[in-house]
Amino acid sequence: MARSIDYGNLMHRAMRGLIQTVLRDVAQNGLPGAHHFFITFDTTHPGVAIADWLKSRYPTEMTVVIQHWFENLEVTDDQFSVTLNFGNQPEPLVIPFDAVRTFVDPSVEFGLRFETHDDSDDDEDEDEGDDDGDDDPPPQHDAQIVSLDKFRKH
Repeated sequence: MARSIDYGNLMHRAMRGLIQTVLRDVAQNGLPGAHHFFITFDTTHPGVAIADWLKSRYPTEMTVVIQHWFENLEVTDDQFSVTLNFGNQPEPLVIPFDAVRTFVDPSVEFGLRFETHDDSDDDEDEDEGDDDGDDDPPPQHDAQIVSLDKFRKH
């Protein structure tokens, strides 16, 4: 087959670049106004570094909130690291951008979702009426989620 443009992967790269740009700005200047982020990531992804007790509590997926208390936010081309407070216990986290599943800023109703192909996306009726029980906190507003699944080659 002829070579083709992989728009799905190009969009994923662009969306991760957007997250990287936003986090770099926050690392340099702090969070402006009411902005805050819910970031859900795959805890099994290579390169994720979290405390053992967090890994046992969130074996596959975890959502963190960057809002009131965070420090040591550092952003590189491939990942970000941040220290967050879990019950008055500061914990450093390292999260590769490729591990991010959702990025939501409810203050402006903005959100991105990175779909994975590990799920049986084509069998939607299997999930009918069955909330998959994600630990994602509900956004304060209806966030606009951009899904790229329909653009991916199967």
